[in-house]
Amino acid sequence: MPSSLPPSRRALLAGAAMSLAPSLLRAQGGGPQPGPGAVEPKSPDARSSAKSPAKSLTAAPARARIKPEPAPETPVWAFDGTAAPPVLRVKLGEAVRLTLENRTERPLSLHWHGVRNRNAMDGVGGVTQPPVAPGESFVYEFTPPDAGTSLIRPLVVGGASEPSGRGLAGMLVVEERTPPVVDRDVPLLLQDWRLEQDGTLAPFGQVAFAASSGRLGNALTVNGKPAPETIEAAPGTRLRLRLANACNARATRIRFDGLKAWVAAVDGQPTDTFEPLRATLPFPPGTRYDILLDVPAAAEPAGAVVALIGQGMPLARIVQKGEPVAARPPVAPIGENKLLPPEIKLQNAFRRDIAIAGGAVLDKAKPEAAPTFTGDPTRIWTLNGAAGRAETPPLFTVKRNTAVVLALTNTTAFPQSLHLHGHVFRLLHPLDDGWEPYWLDTFQLLEGRTARIAFLADNPGRWLVSATALERFDTGLWGWFEVS
Repeated sequence: MPSSLPPSRRALLAGAAMSLAPSLLRAQGGGPQPGPGAVEPKSPDARSSAKSPAKSLTAAPARARIKPEPAPETPVWAFDGTAAPPVLRVKLGEAVRLTLENRTERPLSLHWHGVRNRNAMDGVGGVTQPPVAPGESFVYEFTPPDAGTSLIRPLVVGGASEPSGRGLAGMLVVEERTPPVVDRDVPLLLQDWRLEQDGTLAPFGQVAFAASSGRLGNALTVNGKPAPETIEAAPGTRLRLRLANACNARATRIRFDGLKAWVAAVDGQPTDTFEPLRATLPFPPGTRYDILLDVPAAAEPAGAVVALIGQGMPLARIVQKGEPVAARPPVAPIGENKLLPPEIKLQNAFRRDIAIAGGAVLDKAKPEAAPTFTGDPTRIWTLNGAAGRAETPPLFTVKRNTAVVLALTNTTAFPQSLHLHGHVFRLLHPLDDGWEPYWLDTFQLLEGRTARIAFLADNPGRWLVSATALERFDTGLWGWFEVS
């Protein structure tokens, strides 16, 4: 991969190359500390919504159609008995009130990936809340401060990858008070699955996966069904696609074939609309894009959103159907987030260097050999020499409203996708002479590289810097900082 993800605007637009498992193409038919009991948070959000019952999500065993027939269905975990990941929608200013019912055999918690949340509601089991034990429940209550597209991911310390790899994922959509004028708002949530020949899920907890590229699957689904998703619409219809990568570890690029696509938001935060260079965007785990596009004319070929795996795997097909609709006005920005600072003053910023280390070792003399790891399987990855533990000292502590600059260096043999909890950041230029013109909460750092990110630490609590590849998270690749 030639650059970090999402790095400079130029690299964000261009994307990055990645070698991915050919078995995925064959499988898809393509080319070459536990605390029991429900918890009712004591907060303004809880008081304001106390009279309205919480919606519930029940996580339990189910079956899903991951490979096309005649392959058998796969035993999975799902919410409310359906393989389609839930898409929760609220208006900006409305509270989310949801009860997680755990009917699986493992502890759970739900991280609201991308929400600048209250710390108690961030959903990191073992850090911000007790994990929800099997048979127990937990009430999440918060009011998202920003409009945008966020992910819902299981995130229990030491036990996040299995619930995710078994299928638990979702999307939270916070709609703008004045949303852009579109004809349809379409979520597209990507998951991959590692299946055995009989259609069952491959075993979890394999050190070889955790120490290298993570649990890469050999089958893809979009919205819980075998890819691609088919979107039928009249020519000229304006679509808002909400693309979200909920894979355990798979990073890829996405390309828009036969479509004039405009990026309206990155990681849920609005940006000046722009066309991706070569119609391609990087797409590591945890990343989200809001895309505006118009369905092509009837005489033109059908469009597609394609994952650049092998020769390309369609994630969604845009098929013209019906009479053309009237031409829409030119695409325009969906509006800025006025809660975020117009700039971050770096002159007196608190600065901290963070080194990412560990993982399997590559034998340069035998490039064809598999990576090897011989250390502690629970401590494969470290930040500044320490594997992630709730009892580990913080990476740093700052007062509220402090500007922070982190210099993150990847000393491992693998690209690392990283997520900043509770905040959004700007990716700085190499000389600290500016920053990229979009906010992020997730990015990918290539091996041997250093990247600097800047953010305003305005959200009190204990927050994580964590891997979005969940096998790495489970085996140490996270640390925490405190805003007081």
